[in-house]
Amino acid sequence: MSASLLGEYFPILVFIGIAAGIAIAMVGGALLVARQKPDAEKLSTYECGFEPFEDTRHRFDVRFYLVAILFIIFDLEVAFLFPWAITLGEIGWLGFGSMMAFLGVLTVGFIYEWRKGALDWE
Repeated sequence: MSASLLGEYFPILVFIGIAAGIAIAMVGGALLVARQKPDAEKLSTYECGFEPFEDTRHRFDVRFYLVAILFIIFDLEVAFLFPWAITLGEIGWLGFGSMMAFLGVLTVGFIYEWRKGALDWE
């Protein structure tokens, strides 16, 4: 590396070193200072005062993940709509057409998911 390149990145390296030192000190301090006396109550699945209804290590239903993925997709759609709406006067017909194509693809995907029953919760 050249000296000028190292000089440019030196503050970042110092910052990373300080952050790592603080993180290690905080975790080490917590391990040294905290009381480490686990008992049966503390090691149980829940600490809210009642026995668990069933085993907590069962598989999640795939529909949870499907709903999460669909939420991310349509949430990103809304995230793209705000800047598009603000700059619509400046981007012209090409920007308008691009967004309509984008919304069309998402609408086709939404209809496909709806027809497949991915949005039905039984």
